[in-house]
Amino acid sequence: MSAPDSLKNVKHVILILSGKGGVGKSSITTQTALSLVLKGYKVGVLDIDLTGPSIPRMFGLEDAKIHQSTNGWVPAQYNKDLSIVSLGFLLGSKDASVVWRGPKKTAMIRQFLKDVVWPDLDYLLIDTPPGTSDEHIAIAEELQFANPEGCIIVTTPQQISISDVKKEINFCNKVNLRILGLVENMSGFICPHCAECTNIFSSEGGKNLASQLSLKYLGAIPIDPLFVEMIETQKGSSLLDSYENSRLYLESFKPIIDGVLEEVGK
Repeated sequence: MSAPDSLKNVKHVILILSGKGGVGKSSITTQTALSLVLKGYKVGVLDIDLTGPSIPRMFGLEDAKIHQSTNGWVPAQYNKDLSIVSLGFLLGSKDASVVWRGPKKTAMIRQFLKDVVWPDLDYLLIDTPPGTSDEHIAIAEELQFANPEGCIIVTTPQQISISDVKKEINFCNKVNLRILGLVENMSGFICPHCAECTNIFSSEGGKNLASQLSLKYLGAIPIDPLFVEMIETQKGSSLLDSYENSRLYLESFKPIIDGVLEEVGK
């Protein structure tokens, strides 16, 4: 068997995984996409977190639509370098819930992986559901012949998140999915007034886990009201412009994306 035809124009496929919901996986996907575009790459984002498709909200594309051509789904365009597909584009309302049984969710994931007409892309980022459910098995089966570069694992510092991430890492090992590195999200809180970082949760749980399991530790991302403000106030491609000169990118995420690209290049 071969890789899906939909991925024939894609050079590198990277999955963003987490052991549990609520760790900011979609925000890490968003920042990874923005960072790659700022480095001159053409990027696609595939949001297959079916019960919580938040990528349209992240990019200010809640009113965008995708349509079917004779060859498959045509992505929404954020700009000339960034294409996006999400179940959120197919729901009638941003408040609509997806009440589907497992087989239907699995079928939709397989369709999104096989039936999207991606343009020429350097990177395709796949924002996955949390956990290690049927959806993840479907993803692994569809991508096994596409030779994905690997995945970025997202955790928060707390021990309860670390425990669930260990299960995700075990899943990756079982399906032979390479782990590019681990990101500790919500690692402290940046004060909007003085820019001081306070560890409101425990700290360095992700770093210690990476060391324990001999994984690459990509870095830590604090909770920063600046990022929320950029998401809430964006117009057009202003998010990209705001992000390029923000401390969130320059101080926190640029080292992370450099680490990811280093692993891809190995």
